[in-house]
Amino acid sequence: MKGTIHNRDAFLANVAEKLGRQRRTERVRRPDYTFKPQWEVFKHHTLDELVQVLIKQCRQIETDAYYVSKEYLVKTIEQIIQNYGGGPVITWEDPRLDQWNLRQWIVQDLPNENIETHIWDPHLGEENIQIAEKANVGITFSDLTLAESGTVVLFSSEGKGRSVSLLPATYIAIIPKSTIVPRITQAAKIIHERIENGETIASCINFISGPSNSADIEMNLVVGVHGPIKASYIIVDD
Repeated sequence: MKGTIHNRDAFLANVAEKLGRQRRTERVRRPDYTFKPQWEVFKHHTLDELVQVLIKQCRQIETDAYYVSKEYLVKTIEQIIQNYGGGPVITWEDPRLDQWNLRQWIVQDLPNENIETHIWDPHLGEENIQIAEKANVGITFSDLTLAESGTVVLFSSEGKGRSVSLLPATYIAIIPKSTIVPRITQAAKIIHERIENGETIASCINFISGPSNSADIEMNLVVGVHGPIKASYIIVDD
């Protein structure tokens, strides 16, 4: 909601005076640094090399990684669901369900195997969250993927609830190979460019690096603290 800001000019002028300078009203210019080491990390890596960096990092963050073609995606997900103890399964309402021929498998095939499924339905509101709480497996697509840290970047939207990657006991991220970038530097640039181009971006962007974990106590890593206790990444050659 837009409101009215009272006494803004007087307040800012007072702050500038206390700082011993004139009030600055022009737009802040982004600095152009001489050295930019953040752009040098994996600068010359090919996409295939970044895949290997991502897989290697997954070992460090207690995450199982699979690298498959589209033809083996369903079989791989089925195997992971079985390893995780079956359903219920919840996933996003995502256009890629249709683009990758996954909708019928989720809506019909899995239920025929006695695995309960649910696709996030904006019309159900809070009921989606309740279903996510009871789910054993949450499945989402990655919108951007950071090879260096093993991080999937999720852009929430009406059909892509945050609860799908947070509340179920286990989590599966489907990673299109084309979404992989070296590190957060490139992800931030992509997001910034979309804003500059006038695009409406997600109000919430989640960065998820494997299963929930914490090393707050004596730097001892504890997995499964405040979210999924197990995570798998399926990198798909798209």
